[in-house]
Amino acid sequence: MNRSELATWEHKFRARVAGNGPLDPAHDLEHVERVVRTAEQLALAEGARLDVVMPATWLHDLVIVAKTGSERSLASIRSAQEADKFLQDIGYPANLLTDIRHAIEAHSFSADIEPVTLEAKVVQDADRLDALGAIGIARAFATGARLGQQFYDPDDPFAEGRDLDDQKFTVDHFEVKPFRIAERLHTELARAEGRRRIGTMREFLAELRKELRIDS
Repeated sequence: MNRSELATWEHKFRARVAGNGPLDPAHDLEHVERVVRTAEQLALAEGARLDVVMPATWLHDLVIVAKTGSERSLASIRSAQEADKFLQDIGYPANLLTDIRHAIEAHSFSADIEPVTLEAKVVQDADRLDALGAIGIARAFATGARLGQQFYDPDDPFAEGRDLDDQKFTVDHFEVKPFRIAERLHTELARAEGRRRIGTMREFLAELRKELRIDS
């Protein structure tokens, strides 16, 4: 499938995502579009099949389960099922559907499914990069606000004398998830970008430490 043909399909993918209605700020249409742009860049660099990567990326968050929900780990599997049904309905090539489903299922941190194809690795990397850097900081605090979290523990903001608790404190989340994500990226380009974005997050934490007058 050439890029022009794929672009025609992408209009349908985008319309399907936009039709989901209002979502939380961490999983809205802008998140999907950022991940799509990143995934295309990674796919071109790695030689991954765009006719698998692009639909999987556009449709990776069709089903959102609350982070505090008991079925959080099932969100990517349900998204894959919804995507599969949608792609069949619009007549997308059937021979690509298995790999698209796997790429969607494996993108999720909560599901902990190992990606076994290059395309699934690209989709996972692209989605996880969006949890890092400046946008990662914004998404973390937006999610924390929705969950009623404090920005940080006023008695020990950087968990230097207590266990991390990202259910209560958003700053704790950086160590619990984003910094771990950066260590598990698959593609060379994603790893390089991940290191750069982690640097941004660490600079933010260093500035926060100064503003809170810790060690002063």
